[in-house]
Order: sequence, then structure tokens, then C-alpha cells
Amino acid sequence: MPDHVHMLISIPPKYSVSHIVGFLKGKTALYVANKYAGKRRYKGYHFWARGYFVSTTGYNEQVVRRYIRNQEKVDKASDFADLFNRSY
Repeated sequence: MPDHVHMLISIPPKYSVSHIVGFLKGKTALYVANKYAGKRRYKGYHFWARGYFVSTTGYNEQVVRRYIRNQEKVDKASDFADLFNRSY
């Protein structure tokens, strides 16, 4: 998706969700900045949004996997539908 990321990950009980999300956001922001920013430093800029959403999957893991796989199609269809519903 161009403006957000869906992930299905398993976190061992000894780690908190906020610790793992913070780690992922921090490391990926550094990676992207180093790979695409070259020598420029983007100090003070934010790569990720401040918040995040987390939900447990339990026994419905396959449903969540299917949702993530099909999300791009659903988002594109709703974006196209919005073209005709907006009043300018």
C-alpha cells in the first residue's frame, strides 16, 4: 500500500507489543533513510506515523492473512468509487 503497511507477526509473550512496534518502526526508518536519503540526514522528520493499531488473531489467523492479501484490491475499489461521490 502506498500510505500504510499491514503486517501479520507473531510476538513471543516475553516482549511487549509496544517494544516490538517501536523496534520495527525505528529500524525500518533508519534503513530507508540510509538507503534512499544518501548522505543527507533527515533529523527532525518522521518516517512513520505516531500511532499504530494492533489486534490479536487467535484462531482466525487465516482470515487475517486473507484480509491483508486482498486489502489492496479493496482500497483501490473504494478510492475509485470516491471519485464519483465527492462534491467539489
